[in-house]
Amino acid sequence: MVQLSTDADFESLLKDNNKVIVKYFADWCGSCKLFAPKYKRHSNDESNSDILFLEVNAEENEKARKLGGVDNLPYLASFKNGVLLEGTATSKEEYLQKMMDDLRK
Repeated sequence: MVQLSTDADFESLLKDNNKVIVKYFADWCGSCKLFAPKYKRHSNDESNSDILFLEVNAEENEKARKLGGVDNLPYLASFKNGVLLEGTATSKEEYLQKMMDDLRK
């Protein structure tokens, strides 16, 4: 399940979950909309239940955007134990899979 996060709860979600992947998006971003079903499918996959999947509107949540180092959209970031592990502007499913694998190392 993908959980929508805002500046209000972003840092506490990172603290409370040791493996987090964040998809940053904007309402005007076409690539973000195209990637959304793929991201949701991975989040609903039982084998990924150890990872929290978040979604953040990058335009409305400046604090969360800065913590992820967002420079373009869509943007994926992974956090382990509250610390940014990696992040990149991408809508490639293979990169999402690599991030999930890296979180489990």
